[in-house]
Amino acid sequence: MKILLTGANGYVGKRLLPELLQLNHEVICCVRDKNRLGLDAATLSKVTIWEIDFLNDPNYDSIPKDIDVAFYLIHSMTTSTDEFDVLEANSALHFNSYMNKIGVIQVVYLSGIINDSNLSKHLQSRSDVEDILYKGNFQLTVLRAGIIVGSGSSSFEIIRDLCEKLPVMITPKWVLTKSQPIAIRDVMKYLIGVMHREECYNNSFDIGGPNIITYKQMMLLYAKTRKIKLWIYVVPVMTPRFSSYWLYFVTSTSYKLATNLVGSMKMEVVCRDNRLQKILKIKPISYVDAIKLAFIKIEQNLVISSWKDSLSSSRKTGDLNGYIQVPTFGCLKDVKSLKIENTEQILDNIFSIGGQKGYYYGNWLWRLRGNVDKLFGGVGLRRGRTNPLVLHSGDSLDFWRVLLANRDEKRLLLFAEMKLPGEAWLEFRIDENNVLHQIATFRPRGLMGRLYWYSIVPFHYFIFGGMIRNIAKSK
Repeated sequence: MKILLTGANGYVGKRLLPELLQLNHEVICCVRDKNRLGLDAATLSKVTIWEIDFLNDPNYDSIPKDIDVAFYLIHSMTTSTDEFDVLEANSALHFNSYMNKIGVIQVVYLSGIINDSNLSKHLQSRSDVEDILYKGNFQLTVLRAGIIVGSGSSSFEIIRDLCEKLPVMITPKWVLTKSQPIAIRDVMKYLIGVMHREECYNNSFDIGGPNIITYKQMMLLYAKTRKIKLWIYVVPVMTPRFSSYWLYFVTSTSYKLATNLVGSMKMEVVCRDNRLQKILKIKPISYVDAIKLAFIKIEQNLVISSWKDSLSSSRKTGDLNGYIQVPTFGCLKDVKSLKIENTEQILDNIFSIGGQKGYYYGNWLWRLRGNVDKLFGGVGLRRGRTNPLVLHSGDSLDFWRVLLANRDEKRLLLFAEMKLPGEAWLEFRIDENNVLHQIATFRPRGLMGRLYWYSIVPFHYFIFGGMIRNIAKSK
């Protein structure tokens, strides 16, 4: 079949793509920026890329034809605490216009479980998108899921952060809310299973795992599975704002996402029936087994996607192409160069930077900078990196965004997403003479930007000097 995959560089989309290719489907990937798709050369050769932003007014030039199934996996919850519902509605309306023009047969939408008349803004937005999609001239299938458990999923990573970092928790009462988590591999089975199933046309289904448990039980089961001690004490009074700050400072989530999650965590997300499970003959795996499978992927460095790599997890939600060309006019730079011998080893060092590996010199200072950034509402260092050895353009890396990662060109370019009075780039490049160049570029914004740069110049002397020396070591 010919399949259109929106959100192809999102958490679920990146998981679904290899499954579709393995089944020999022809896949068209929809992305806002083709440079951020983050696929290896072999996979890129098997897909077609349609660069499109569904938030913009429709433009029918060069639209694909003869689409059998389209997956709608676009969500804007982390983009704005105030306007994400408007963005999601506009995106769905424009998507309908395109699909009506193309003449797609079936659309599959991954939504959230909706079983309360008083919905959070997040779940109400998902419901509104469903209503919009049902007005399209195609057969719609809606899959409603609650918490998705898998390596790299936002829910799993938040629970992981909380349990691994806080042996004793004072929690708000919403941790007693019931949910029905589902493993990411079961979500894949449902998404693929409903394709061209006529009994699934113009129908909505709840999908979940076999366990109905509270958030507190999820954390306790996680701790038991990981063999760590955990004590949780629930307090009756904790405002939504304080709960959002609690999630934001302890976990890798952004404040915008934390705010929207807290609003939804007060609502029970439990499946009302298991019709689709019977139709597709799927036996979902347990919550504990989902955790174990997630850690198998993590320990083998096989995490395919992470919610943190989404551009919406950054402080800049626009097109990053304009930042690939590092500016020179009006910029301040720290440039260091060293002659190297073992090029491949040095490239390994460069492409392993950040995350657990750290920054090769003064890691405590980098952590301090990350904590300061978090304190002022930035992303901090807790995002880490999806894979400890491999980087793709568009990946998040601590408080950086990878603009370019090309081992053949021997170049890595990072753009700062920390809170700064200006814009910053960090570049590593090896030239044809086997010279390693490390270039920190800062484009200050006004007087405060220049004062900021000159105030940390002494630290740059030690940090950047030590960094390049240690990166240049072959062992």
